[in-house]
Amino acid sequence: MRAVTIDCDGVSSEADFWERYVVVAEPEGAGYFGQNLDAFWDGLNGGPGWPGECELHFVNTHTLSTFRGGRFLAALKEIARDSQFVRVLID
Repeated sequence: MRAVTIDCDGVSSEADFWERYVVVAEPEGAGYFGQNLDAFWDGLNGGPGWPGECELHFVNTHTLSTFRGGRFLAALKEIARDSQFVRVLID
C-alpha cells in the first residue's frame, strides 16, 4: 500500500492546504475535487479527490490550528477518525 505524507509546514490558508493535498496525493478526479472538508470526505469514499488505496499521513498540522478558530483541524481529525476506506493519520 502506498504511503502519502502531506507536510503542512508553511501552509497559511485552507486554499494552501488543499493545494498541497492535490499536489502531493495526486488524487483521482483532482479537477473536480471541491477542495473543502465535505469534498475531502467524499474523496475518501471514492468521489473526486479519491487518493486511491493508500495511507495519508498529515504532518506538522499545528499550522492548521488557527483556521476557523481551530474548527478546521478538529473537523479534519474527525474525518480521519471516521474514514473507513483510507487510513488517515494526523500529527
